[in-house]
Amino acid sequence: MTKHAHQHNKHTDACCSSSQCCSGHTENSTHSHTKSGHSHTKIDKSDPECEDEHHHGHSHEHAHGSCDINAPVSNVEPEKVAQQRFSWKVQGMDCPSCAQKIETAALKVTGVKQAKVLFATEKLVVDADSDLRADVIAAINSAGFELFDLSSPQSKKSTKQSLLKESSFVIVLALLMAISWGVEFIDPQAGRTAFIATTLIGLFPIVKKALQLIRNGTPFAIETLMSVAAIGALFINATEEAAMVILLFMIGEMLESYAAGRARRGVSALMALVPEEATLIKEGKKQTIPVAQLRPGDIIEIAPGSRLPTDAELISAFASFDESALTGESVPVERLQGEKVAAGCLSVDRSVQMKVVSEQGQNAIDRILQLIEEAEERRAPIERFIDRFSRYYTPAIMLFSALVIIVPPLLFSQPWETWIYRGLTLLLIGCPCALVISTPAAITSALAAATKRGALIKGGAALEQLGTVNTIALDKTGTLTEGKPQVTDVVAEAGFNEKEVLTFASSVEIGSHHPLAKAIINKAQDEGVLVVEAEDRKALAGKGIEGYLNSQHILVSAPSQLSEATSLSSQWQQEVARIEDEGKTVVIVLKESQLVGIIAMQDTLRNDAVESMKLLKEMNINAVMLTGDNPRAAAAIAKKLGMDFRAGLLPEDKVTSVMEISKKHNTMMVGDGINDAPAMKAATIGVAMGSGTDVALETADAALTHNRLTGLPEIIKLSRATRKIIRENITIALGLKAIFLVTSLLGITGLWVAVLADSGATALVTANAVRLLRVKINASNK
Repeated sequence: MTKHAHQHNKHTDACCSSSQCCSGHTENSTHSHTKSGHSHTKIDKSDPECEDEHHHGHSHEHAHGSCDINAPVSNVEPEKVAQQRFSWKVQGMDCPSCAQKIETAALKVTGVKQAKVLFATEKLVVDADSDLRADVIAAINSAGFELFDLSSPQSKKSTKQSLLKESSFVIVLALLMAISWGVEFIDPQAGRTAFIATTLIGLFPIVKKALQLIRNGTPFAIETLMSVAAIGALFINATEEAAMVILLFMIGEMLESYAAGRARRGVSALMALVPEEATLIKEGKKQTIPVAQLRPGDIIEIAPGSRLPTDAELISAFASFDESALTGESVPVERLQGEKVAAGCLSVDRSVQMKVVSEQGQNAIDRILQLIEEAEERRAPIERFIDRFSRYYTPAIMLFSALVIIVPPLLFSQPWETWIYRGLTLLLIGCPCALVISTPAAITSALAAATKRGALIKGGAALEQLGTVNTIALDKTGTLTEGKPQVTDVVAEAGFNEKEVLTFASSVEIGSHHPLAKAIINKAQDEGVLVVEAEDRKALAGKGIEGYLNSQHILVSAPSQLSEATSLSSQWQQEVARIEDEGKTVVIVLKESQLVGIIAMQDTLRNDAVESMKLLKEMNINAVMLTGDNPRAAAAIAKKLGMDFRAGLLPEDKVTSVMEISKKHNTMMVGDGINDAPAMKAATIGVAMGSGTDVALETADAALTHNRLTGLPEIIKLSRATRKIIRENITIALGLKAIFLVTSLLGITGLWVAVLADSGATALVTANAVRLLRVKINASNK
């Protein structure tokens, strides 16, 4: 952006330097922890619009100040309004299909307005107008699951059991099966009795769970179908198959639980980054305290090889930190005194002292986990479709199974035993478990993989849309460039010198956080110019900034915004054109409508900008640069990157451009701050660039915390891989069922094969989804 406009407001500057600036929707709330759960009472809601009134025009696309860091522009799906929110840690949840059962049980409680299970972080969130914690806990317990208060020691511990303990029941069942076969070999009648006993032992926990789920509103669970099928098999004397069905089902459940645990591993690893204790330095003494007791301003010591327990500011002169767990950057980053380092980063080479800067529960890891939880609420369209489909699929299959059992014997005098057996086989095929988890398992794995590589993708819907993008619109300053322009030329009019040009320009620019304004101030200081603040400074929106120095009117403006009375001579117009042709941004400095001189500035391209544009082109994705800069400067940069551009745009023009492009293409808008949010929302999907953890996490559908442009092709490749895995999973889930539906009707396959069509397919699609944790999405990987 080159149209030079300021709005200066000291109060707003102070606001924007605060981490509370532009908080979007704010809530005054009270929190309480009890044995029954975590309570969040909503008292009041407001929507203050914290606009950064200190907009630097140059029509610069860079949003200066620090408003872009914590300013949410929320795109969360609308929720039912409730007075209170309660949260618990869930234990006993093996797969995403269990989440539906828990939600159904919670919603059956009178007074519950909304219930959501966040599978990735194993959390149940319930909204209600009154305190229903006891009722919800009772309902979930009766459904066969356990709830723990988030502040309790049990919630901090991993719910994962040892493999031996987890598989003990399956091992016992397998031994009973072997014994039954041995007995049958000796005495067929006794063997049949042994198989019946084995089946009943295996059925006991399944029937118990089925009855619990039926009471809590889930009548068509796999446990119910399995119970009916196994008991039916016993009645027609298919005892061996009844026992085998139970054993295969239990093995499938165990494999499914293992695969689901692998899918959650990325999030679990993120949660494990923050240590439980910290070394506090108080009055010169060191003491070890729980991390929960740390407060902003506390001084802590981090030993070499230890991780930060909270966001902190470096007090020591300098230190190197391994930030790979958060940003995916494999090379340690050197931080200087006063710089902020995120929780979870590892001190590489020395013991350092740091000052805590984040409140309890508000560090970088906490914010990422919160975003992952919110992401689960933004489900992909295909996921919502499958949920609706599965509600009708199981009852339809059960009805079809009943017809298979009844129609042939009644209408065609077929043997009852044969068609009861085939009907029971179809009943097992009716469970939609594999289909239901085919999508969420893949999405959970993909979100964890993205987080590990320094990309935050907010939900299945955003993840799905990323793969459809065929055009990317990019902001220039701070996105394609470093956002740190430097003055390259100062040309004075006859009768003035360079220092005078800088004196007048800096007098109206002082106090601004805008990149171009800061470049002018820095140049003035380097040249030893005494910067005196002008009076009555005022922004001329989209045009320039003016003020009075020693009662003389000073104007700094973009060349294209000069009035006829202050227009440049042809000689100066040629000089401006020459400089702009070099890709530089020019501002004109006037005193009392008289030309004092011009200042030219240039930003540097990001190191990976050229490589990123090349990779996008290889993926058949077009890129266009949207900038408020002058057309000549924009053309110079666009030529280096081999991309299209639209220049001279005001912020509202960017929105119009994105909407225009989006009419014909699936468009991604990439920007670096809150001022790009309107354009991001106008696009199919918006992506925010950020530096470290100080990123505008809420301004877009995804954010690149590592601040690398190569992350754009990476997340698109991940999305495409996810869509491919989801298609494979749906094909596996429905394909196996379709095949075994036909073979079961024809009598080719029996009950135990039908179990493979369900439990086997469920474990298979989950294991297939886990592949996304290891998928290679490096920019260099085609």
